[in-house]
Amino acid sequence: MRSAEPPRLSPREVVGSGLCIGCGSCASGSGPEGRAMRWDKFGQLKPHGPQEWYRSRSAQFASICPFSPHARDEDAIAAERFPVVRHVDHRVGRFEAAWVGHAEQEGFRAEGSSGGLVSWVAVELLARGLVDGVAHVGAADPAREGRHFAYRISRSLAEVRQNAKSRYYPIELSGVLDTIREQPGRYAVIGVPCFIKAVHLARAADPVLAERIVFTLGLYCGHMKSAAMIDSFALQMGVEPPAVEAVDFRLKNPDRPANWYRTQLRLAGGGAAEQDWWHLVEGDWGSGFFQNSACNFCDDVVAETADISFGDAWVEPYSSDGRGTNVVVVRSQELRAMVEEGIAEQRLTLREVDAEFVVETQAAGFRQRREGLAYRLARRRGGLMPRKRVAPAASDLPLRRRAIYTMRAAISAFSHRAFRFANLVHVPRLYFSAGRQLLKLYQALTYSRGRLGALFDRLEKGRGQGA
Repeated sequence: MRSAEPPRLSPREVVGSGLCIGCGSCASGSGPEGRAMRWDKFGQLKPHGPQEWYRSRSAQFASICPFSPHARDEDAIAAERFPVVRHVDHRVGRFEAAWVGHAEQEGFRAEGSSGGLVSWVAVELLARGLVDGVAHVGAADPAREGRHFAYRISRSLAEVRQNAKSRYYPIELSGVLDTIREQPGRYAVIGVPCFIKAVHLARAADPVLAERIVFTLGLYCGHMKSAAMIDSFALQMGVEPPAVEAVDFRLKNPDRPANWYRTQLRLAGGGAAEQDWWHLVEGDWGSGFFQNSACNFCDDVVAETADISFGDAWVEPYSSDGRGTNVVVVRSQELRAMVEEGIAEQRLTLREVDAEFVVETQAAGFRQRREGLAYRLARRRGGLMPRKRVAPAASDLPLRRRAIYTMRAAISAFSHRAFRFANLVHVPRLYFSAGRQLLKLYQALTYSRGRLGALFDRLEKGRGQGA
């Protein structure tokens, strides 16, 4: 009896289905020359290369793309990596321990966008000789590299600390994966959930990566943005986008709540422009402006396949503490011991918490990637059907929640196209005006404001009585 043929898939199918997150895994390693990640017309990174590769369906690509319906899911990867753990939760995954708190040591907290624990762990791995390099996102020179941020490999403690802070910008892994293949050593990789999943899928297909990537550090993720967000921020601050030399998305101020984001743009030739996010069209993160379409089909909030993962503690009293606070989930027994040692030495201030606390700190993200994902899967028409750990469902969802999820998807699609059109005709206010109106509608739905919010309240009340 012949064995079944392995599933095959092409980059073109994934991109055409809106499922490409732009991780760059498919553009690295052995294969035809000319493969690369390039900007598309909306400021997203997508694979480009010879047509015979881009259109060719292969089992290799089907197994390494993190949004492939044929790739192993997060449960399978985590079960293989962490077979024996203290806790298993259907939202947080498999884990050894979870904490909330911050780094006390040497300014890590002040230098990071949150509690400083991502950089602390990365530096500790280097300092202990557990890794020779850390692959993470750092600032790039837009004039020379054509982008504001890119993956780097830091090999010193100073380099790791220099590249702290949050980056809401498209990046890709192809270059650092190739460097890891070419340069022997032990490496840690820092990334958002889908990128960490891509790393593990690549490790499974490549023994060299499997040997050399020894730790993965995950970052909790709401969704990924396009490069257009920086351009939009600049125009709203009265700055031409080419003049932006560097970006700090979350300018830290200990006198303001941590969730009061303020962005600073440093300009070529000196000077800077700053603005609070709530004054910007895209300032309400949950509304979905400039979101990558693949993020609509992600079910991993807390990087379940990473050895350790970090997020912001978006619950009181932590969200009001402008110094920043992390919520941490550790799955590796080795890293759990390292963190516990840091606590014992008073280099870390952490309080142990349970899965419910972790979920509470990321409540909006879990709604979007559980309830919202089930709704989007039920309404999916055309293209590849993602295989997720959430079953399609829509019938029992309240009208307001349906409207919110529908509007988020609409805002995401609108923002890419409207911003591009407004720039093509050199009238950016077209986008800003329409975007603000959409934001008002979204917030009326979400926060029960105005006539629209009252209407949905009445509809929901009538629906409940009818039931």
